[in-house]
Amino acid sequence: MKTLKAYSLLLILVLLASGMSLAQSKSLTKKPGDFILAAKGKAATIYASASDWPGVLRAAHDLQADVQRVTKIQPVFSIEKPAGIEIVIIGTLGKSLLIDQLVQQQKLDVTGIAGKWETFVRQVVEQPMPGVARALVIAGSDKRGTIYGIYDLSQQIGVSPWYWWADVPVQPQSTLLISPTRHSLGEPAVKYRGIFLNDEAPALSGWAKEKFGGINSQMYGHVFELILRLKGNYLWPAMWGNAFNDDDRRSPALADEYGIVMGTSHHEPMQRAQQEWKRYGHGPWNYQTNDTTLRRFWRQGISNMGTRESIVTLAMRGDGDEPMSEENNIALLEKIVNDQRQILAEETHRSADQTPQLWTLYKEVQDYYDRGMRVPDDVTLLLCDDNWGNLRRLPKLDDQPRRGGYGIYYHFDYVGAPRNYKWLNTNPLPRIWEQMHLAHEYGAKQIWIVNVGDLKPMELPISFFLDYAWNPAAIPAEGVAAYTRRWTARQFGPQHAADIADILAKYAKYNARRKPELLTADTYSLLNFNEWATVAADYNALLSRAEAINQQLPAAARDAYFELVLHPVQACANLNELYYTVALNHAAAKNGQANTAALAARAKALYAKDAEIKNHYHSLLGGKWDHMMDQTHIGYTSWQQPDEDKMPEVFLQPTGTPVAPPSATLSANYIALEAEHYSRAVTAGPIVWQHLPDLGRTLGAMTTFPVTAAPTTAPGGSSPHLEYRITLAQSGPVTVSAYLAPTLDFTNSGGLRYAVSVDDEAPQVVNLHTGLAVDYVNQLWNKAVAENIFLKTTQHPAVAAGSHILKFWRVDPGVVLEKLVVSQGPLPTSYLGPPAGDNRKPGNATTPERRAK
Repeated sequence: MKTLKAYSLLLILVLLASGMSLAQSKSLTKKPGDFILAAKGKAATIYASASDWPGVLRAAHDLQADVQRVTKIQPVFSIEKPAGIEIVIIGTLGKSLLIDQLVQQQKLDVTGIAGKWETFVRQVVEQPMPGVARALVIAGSDKRGTIYGIYDLSQQIGVSPWYWWADVPVQPQSTLLISPTRHSLGEPAVKYRGIFLNDEAPALSGWAKEKFGGINSQMYGHVFELILRLKGNYLWPAMWGNAFNDDDRRSPALADEYGIVMGTSHHEPMQRAQQEWKRYGHGPWNYQTNDTTLRRFWRQGISNMGTRESIVTLAMRGDGDEPMSEENNIALLEKIVNDQRQILAEETHRSADQTPQLWTLYKEVQDYYDRGMRVPDDVTLLLCDDNWGNLRRLPKLDDQPRRGGYGIYYHFDYVGAPRNYKWLNTNPLPRIWEQMHLAHEYGAKQIWIVNVGDLKPMELPISFFLDYAWNPAAIPAEGVAAYTRRWTARQFGPQHAADIADILAKYAKYNARRKPELLTADTYSLLNFNEWATVAADYNALLSRAEAINQQLPAAARDAYFELVLHPVQACANLNELYYTVALNHAAAKNGQANTAALAARAKALYAKDAEIKNHYHSLLGGKWDHMMDQTHIGYTSWQQPDEDKMPEVFLQPTGTPVAPPSATLSANYIALEAEHYSRAVTAGPIVWQHLPDLGRTLGAMTTFPVTAAPTTAPGGSSPHLEYRITLAQSGPVTVSAYLAPTLDFTNSGGLRYAVSVDDEAPQVVNLHTGLAVDYVNQLWNKAVAENIFLKTTQHPAVAAGSHILKFWRVDPGVVLEKLVVSQGPLPTSYLGPPAGDNRKPGNATTPERRAK
């Protein structure tokens, strides 16, 4: 049995890597044992028990529709007594009479799923019951286990989870043959896996109002289905002016019917939205002065919840997602939690620990935890990132296990300092992987929920986040690019998958260098390293590739391709070209150049082009996605978004007298080294150096595994380090600048450290977090997240000319190195730093030095 399972898993991985489904791969030639799902104008009847969960019966109807989408043949769906040569039987253990009968008669082995969380098995059963020759059986351990088994088959016959939300077409098939091999995905690694619709105005809210009359049950039906097709199970609903349980009373009932676990955001306790307090609350949102009213308000939230599957948010923040006033101390917050749990027990008529609960350590709330505030052991501690994708805190490895465990609240979208980022995807998968790998390895795996803003255009990172939460082992560090290729193959077929995947990876990488909302004409250097021109050229080259593929795709795929690939590349390339042109205009005006007016006119045309790109998105499919790109993104003057886009200031005529254009800065010898261009990697014991492909602002990155290994107490000698061969042109002092991912002190140990030395000198230990606090007014943190880098330096006096070995030493786990620059004298001003000399593979020998020109 183990051999058979291993073969099954290998077959699935091979097929998925090629971008093919099991059904598609076998649609041409029938092999012995294959199950005929559809052929010759007929499809197998789908059977389920009327006693099964409503969500299972609903998903079974989705399978019926999916088979029709692929084959144009609609299978019959029945809850009557099964009959036929080949049929499909779907059901949940303990809820389906059909499945329980197969188990009792020992025709279906459920030892791998019985008692498991959200697990299914699919296999062909011969002569399952009188009158039936063969059955393709999908059996689940619970309702979502069965639902996932259904949608797993749908995806394998070629229906993307994004068929509605991104208009991904299906590849027509006249025949669907399913392998008889027993198939299961096992249990998910993370128990609750979900998304948070947030910051949803003006885009999602404007779209939903036009299409559904508001953010209501009609819209949420599409959201619930998407989450389940992606093997998620959890949702925080939209809350900017919206109240999920109050706006449309059908919404919570529908969530329960689908099988979605509902919660409320980190600052909306006891299943009540902030908007509900505005509608029904009386007096201040202050427990010291208005506790009776607040308890009554919260009690109603739990009463409304009833028996529906939920995770209850505890404690409270200030009204409007603000910190509580200073007089609200730890003792008061602990009393609030105790009172809330008493309400839970009274309203549910069972002990509080029987209802899943969480306490979110968001912003200043983490400080309360650090100062000693505690909640009961059954409450999940939901740890958070800094709103910019950098985890703030993880459990200590020697902490006692909590019954409620730990979770993560993560961000793909944010409103707040140093600036909102809400427009397009700026979240490279390699960085998501690296941070969530830390979370999993440190035991934060009870809940993973991610703020996805308007949902679109975060399709790829949402898929990745939920897939990684299901099975981190299936996506190793070196497998992120392969994941993206598989994902694009499922949306567009295998022919262009590699190219499209590379385009998606690069556009997110380029956007993460500087989020679009943070861009200005001064972001990159016009003079040094040809930086602005190179950045703009990178985007434009990406756009040319994306447009070329668009011309080769079938017409049916072009709407989906525009939404998922061409639009974000087009929009971001245009935006960067706009700011580059504005920078050229400013320089031309200052230097008295005759082309000042022409550059101003070009900038205005590019600004107008931004609106044209948005309008084309809104015109797709007869306006299906109208308003979804309404988010403003040009003209920020503070952290908050402008009410409308505003053209950057340009000069219509020269302001200075004509002079020769300035030259690039000269006065420094430097050697720029990509982290992965080491000459030797020294390991020690279990600690090894791990390449993180495509992570960072330029090439890739290096870190050490396992991430749970203890710190290196005395770096030096044969302790883990990377070596880089360098040649200095002259003797004298040397500065080594290390460009590191902005990882935070997730161990709460006083800062993460690394060390640097040249040749045999004593390693200099550097703390990444000296002077840095994530308090949203700290300038070091603001700079780090805006630039998506920590830049640290060490000084090395009196280094002789000639060849040397630069050593980067591992001290603490979690430090991620992207680039090193060795300089003799001040470096020319730039955003990305001096570019490395080549693009050799990791582990190659000396990277040649580069000098400013």
